[in-house]
Amino acid sequence: MTSTLTDALRAGLLLACLALPASANESLDDDAPPPAPEQAPAALSEEAATAPAQPGGDAAEPALDAVQEQTLPEAAPADAAPASSQDSRSAGDEAGFPTVAPVPPFELLGSSVAPGETRTVSWFSNQHYSGIDSAAQVLVAHGSRPGQVLCVVAAVHGDEINGVEIARRVFHRTDPTQLAGTLVVVPITNLHGFERGYRYLADRRDLNRHFPGSAAGSSASRIAHSLFNNVVRHCNALVDLHTGSFHRTNLPQLRADLANPAVVHLTHGFGATAVVDDDGTPGTLRRAANNAGIPAVTLEIGEPMRLQTSEVRHGAKAVRSLMAHLGMVRKSWRWRDPQPVYYESAWVRTARGGILLSSVKLGDTVSAGQVLGVVMDPISNARGEVVAPHIGRIIGMAVNQMVRPGYAVFHIGRERSEKELTGAGTPPAAADEPAPPEDAAPGVPAEDPRPDE
Repeated sequence: MTSTLTDALRAGLLLACLALPASANESLDDDAPPPAPEQAPAALSEEAATAPAQPGGDAAEPALDAVQEQTLPEAAPADAAPASSQDSRSAGDEAGFPTVAPVPPFELLGSSVAPGETRTVSWFSNQHYSGIDSAAQVLVAHGSRPGQVLCVVAAVHGDEINGVEIARRVFHRTDPTQLAGTLVVVPITNLHGFERGYRYLADRRDLNRHFPGSAAGSSASRIAHSLFNNVVRHCNALVDLHTGSFHRTNLPQLRADLANPAVVHLTHGFGATAVVDDDGTPGTLRRAANNAGIPAVTLEIGEPMRLQTSEVRHGAKAVRSLMAHLGMVRKSWRWRDPQPVYYESAWVRTARGGILLSSVKLGDTVSAGQVLGVVMDPISNARGEVVAPHIGRIIGMAVNQMVRPGYAVFHIGRERSEKELTGAGTPPAAADEPAPPEDAAPGVPAEDPRPDE
């Protein structure tokens, strides 16, 4: 009996000694991760992943996180929860990029922006008549993952406020630690026009007719040259934000050269935004960018000299949607109508001057021969009707005002399929590109067919 008891004690002491090193190692290794939880059954994992959030559900979140940690692959899919700042898979996994080496700093205008940071840099555009150089501010968000370099430009026309607010919202809602690629924003391009609420530059020239510019040209041409070469050429996609001009307003719409496949790819990223097939007037920023191999579109939205919050919301959502389409950010919203609608378009002009009184609203569908509004002579009370030449949708229009003969008052878009427009190339001249009158002086340039860009 004593021998048996002694043998049992010896066995117990031996087992204790064998177990001691493991327990000692666990207690001394303070940096070791906690032991992994037991694997949940498959049915439980599915329930945890699909269970709705509980009211005040802070207590339920760790369990859901544990399930995600067990089931997610190392490269998180686009719809996964964003990685924390301590996660070894730093910013950008939500955009679907594999883990890669850190990206280099982004160099612009003599400044270096580190990955995962934002910076405001100065663009000296020589806009001041006194010779004192004026600095416009350029906002840069450089992501921690490689990706596209998207440039967003606003207030090329100084009275177009909606674009300034769209640019502000897009930039300041972008977290560079969750960004793949680089976002470059020029919120106020035409400084002096913006300060005075004036469309043009100080020399009364339209900056958006002088790109890509010249270092030895007019003041407008030099400003265009500086912006194009010091900022735009560092990007590989461009969105130029505009509104209607001279008391006109626009339905949210893209102006895009649908003969350019790279531009067509951009239009797919703007969700439920109308797309107007247009290659751009020579001298516009987007046409110069496209000619330089940088796919570009113009986003027209609202009217000048007003801050329209509903239009701004649409514009900011559209640009963020494009960023998701380019793989720069995670998409966390849906469009009611996710596909764009494509149009070819024409402006309808007045035959006489007077007081314009419209009878249609922006976005209305009209039929051929429908009266869109009347122009009343304030002295004689004579009445002239403005009639739709064909069926279509009002995608732009003048607000009620005094107008002169030939003033562009209604912009009618005719819906076409993407295939029709991309296959046909640039549509033939329509009502917004009339032939010069027979008595026009030789050498006089044709009237600008796109009065609101």
